[in-house]
Amino acid sequence: MATQLPKSVVPAKAGTHCSAARVLGRWIPAFAGMTVLLVLLLAALFSKAEAAERASDRQILHVLDRLAFGPTAADVRHIKAIGIDRYIAEQLEPESIPEPSGLTERLSGLETLKLDPVQLFAEYGPLRATDGATPTPEDQKARRQRSRLILEQAQAARVWRALYSPRQLQEVVVDFWYNHFNVFAGKGLDRLWIGAYEEAIRRHVLGKFRDLLGATAHHPAMLVYLDNVQNAAPGSKGLNGREAGINENYARELIELHTLGADGGYTQDDVVALSRILTGWSLVRPNALPEKGSGFRFYPARHDNGGKHFLGHDIAGNGEAEGEAALDLLAKSPATARHLAAKLAQYFVADQPPSALVDRLAARFIETDGDIKSVLQALFASREFRESSAAKYKSPYRFVLSAARAAGVTGDNPKPLLGAMARLGQPLYRCATPDGYRDSEAAWLSPDASLLRVNFATALAGGKLPIAEGAEPVGAASLLATLGSGLSGKTRAAVAKAPAELQAALMLGSPDFMRR
Repeated sequence: MATQLPKSVVPAKAGTHCSAARVLGRWIPAFAGMTVLLVLLLAALFSKAEAAERASDRQILHVLDRLAFGPTAADVRHIKAIGIDRYIAEQLEPESIPEPSGLTERLSGLETLKLDPVQLFAEYGPLRATDGATPTPEDQKARRQRSRLILEQAQAARVWRALYSPRQLQEVVVDFWYNHFNVFAGKGLDRLWIGAYEEAIRRHVLGKFRDLLGATAHHPAMLVYLDNVQNAAPGSKGLNGREAGINENYARELIELHTLGADGGYTQDDVVALSRILTGWSLVRPNALPEKGSGFRFYPARHDNGGKHFLGHDIAGNGEAEGEAALDLLAKSPATARHLAAKLAQYFVADQPPSALVDRLAARFIETDGDIKSVLQALFASREFRESSAAKYKSPYRFVLSAARAAGVTGDNPKPLLGAMARLGQPLYRCATPDGYRDSEAAWLSPDASLLRVNFATALAGGKLPIAEGAEPVGAASLLATLGSGLSGKTRAAVAKAPAELQAALMLGSPDFMRR
């Protein structure tokens, strides 16, 4: 039986994936970007010899392109002062790194991030009849428009943390795990819970995978997105009072995407068994909202109490505890260890990660009972990681953020950067398919996308994006001091020969800067 996704969701394995790069607009007249692109292409004709750079300088940029959203001048100085190994150890303990007051002040103004899912529903969800008075269509429309604030503030918080937080690895792995457990902001009431969902993920990104898995499995954003709110024993009544039945959507993606992987050795019978196990996992009814909380509710009357056989194990009818037992089995499976090891290695090392590295990371996952921090320690200490400089092509999200960080952007308006990500094909929280945005060169590299990136680099370098009032052009000398060891001799030769007003754009739009 095939997974039936809602009409608003494109099946993950069919059709055009949300990672496909598209031409969606321009920031500046195309001829300006074309001028920069032409200079970069002509640079390939130069025969200037590559200047020798200290390996340590190149390695610093490599580490900042993987554990952070690209280098800043301050981060480069910091690593030179304490060393790469100490920086990695520091990043693996984010709670030990103080957040700057400017960032905490920005975040403190985002009121919706302080609310839990129940409070968000009560404050921003659909209006309900009170005292016999039914809300008008105009009232409901105004409520929906007001709820847009939640997504806007979640996006602002994500961008500000990525740009300004010294806890860079934490934000990088938040991006990784959100994408792994992707939820689409455009699906139903999920617009209310995107920020709260990411906060639930952030609490566990360097902890035990089982805790992270449980946090997503109980969250209303996931239960709505993959339709487990509709999953009930045949013949029982749904939240709307109508007769319900089995819905396999969440169970299938929980196995195939979140844990075992597509080649994890499960069968359709396992999907059906897990669907039955998860019957009754739903949300509190709107007319019975508590004052606060997650919004998760288990309904015994909607649960299939029969025995199940799942992944070779017999699970007796035991209500909500059946679901917890199933999550335990999935989290401890060697197939899950290998699936997650391969995804982490692909994200941090190469699109086709070395199998020996994946084997070692999977073994570390099993040895530590799924401790994510321990797996990352092993990954960052590996020869494969240290020798993989520039092996990855930046996604639009990482390209935009790394350009802004390298340029030293400071400002309170994240919309130009969010717009750039959307134009490049990766709007934040807007991937409709449950497998999330792809993180590979094949997904993002194309001539049209390259021109759009150069256009963005030119606008950013020229101070043309309204990120802050009075934005000025980026200084080429300071940018070269930060990025120089990561630029090829050909790129530096092109920069040196270019007019001063194009030099920063050439660096940010160069093929070297597109890679990490």
